[in-house]
Amino acid sequence: MDPITRITSPQVPTPAGHYSHATAWRDLVFVSGQLGPRTDGTHTSGEPFEAQARQVLANLLAILAEAGCGPDRVVRATAYIVGVENWPVFNRVYAEVFGDAKPARTVVPVAALNHGYLVEVEAIAAKA
Repeated sequence: MDPITRITSPQVPTPAGHYSHATAWRDLVFVSGQLGPRTDGTHTSGEPFEAQARQVLANLLAILAEAGCGPDRVVRATAYIVGVENWPVFNRVYAEVFGDAKPARTVVPVAALNHGYLVEVEAIAAKA
């Protein structure tokens, strides 16, 4: 039976709940939904949407890097955003961060997220 590996990035604060930053099984990496705390644990939830989106994606990429993946290895991403009016900003920042990589993606407008954040992103990647 293939083991499930738990992945933790020192660049992202330790999860407060009962979950791992990511898990890997065979050649797949499953990144848990990421909010936007900084490495030192301070929150960006009081900052504008764009700053939160950049921090969320930085956290996501740090976890992927720990798993040996880059944005080009992301197969699917799901983003939850508070306020459909934030969609264009999210799309722009996401395109900047992912560059030529265009994984399958879903953006889901939601009423609220934990700790007052405006964006959360989860992803599935394939190891190289």
